[in-house]
Amino acid sequence: MLNQKQILNRRHWVFDMDGTLTVAAHNFDQIREELGLEPGIPIVKTLDSMPPEKANPLRERLQQIEIELAKQAEPAEGLMALLNALQSKGCKLGIVTLNTKENAWITLEALGIEEYFEEYFVMGRSCTEPKPSPEAVQKMMQEWDSDLDDTLVIGDFLYDLQMGRNAERQRSTSIPPQSSNGLKWLTSNAHH
Repeated sequence: MLNQKQILNRRHWVFDMDGTLTVAAHNFDQIREELGLEPGIPIVKTLDSMPPEKANPLRERLQQIEIELAKQAEPAEGLMALLNALQSKGCKLGIVTLNTKENAWITLEALGIEEYFEEYFVMGRSCTEPKPSPEAVQKMMQEWDSDLDDTLVIGDFLYDLQMGRNAERQRSTSIPPQSSNGLKWLTSNAHH
């Protein structure tokens, strides 16, 4: 596993959004129940596998749920310090989320951090093949002209780690849950 200094030396950062940049607020079991889906199944993949006449009303309801959560988003502890440190170093930042791009921007605005991210580098589930596909990370790396040792994928869920590994990133890492140090751990020496 990479140590803090190795992580902070990376110049290209790809973040998950919900539960990584934000305090985790999505109760996926409750969302599944509200949509009438079985417990434990992937929501987006399940909707994608349904016939449109069944999936479309569920997608609309999912969008409503996600918009409300996006508007109420709270920053993860240490987020502002980390983003400021990365910006001061000239790092390139991106987001890959299973949420929609629209909801990602609502979240960024609610957090007051939209100025840290360029529109192209905020990718939702319909921008590319969704996580754990590496497509979004690979597009960002190509646009940034970044090499294998200079890009970091940060997330809090298995799909984030799989996405990083699938993108041939040996530098993917997981941020501990919000109840532990999370992003704060990264920022303790971020300005060095």
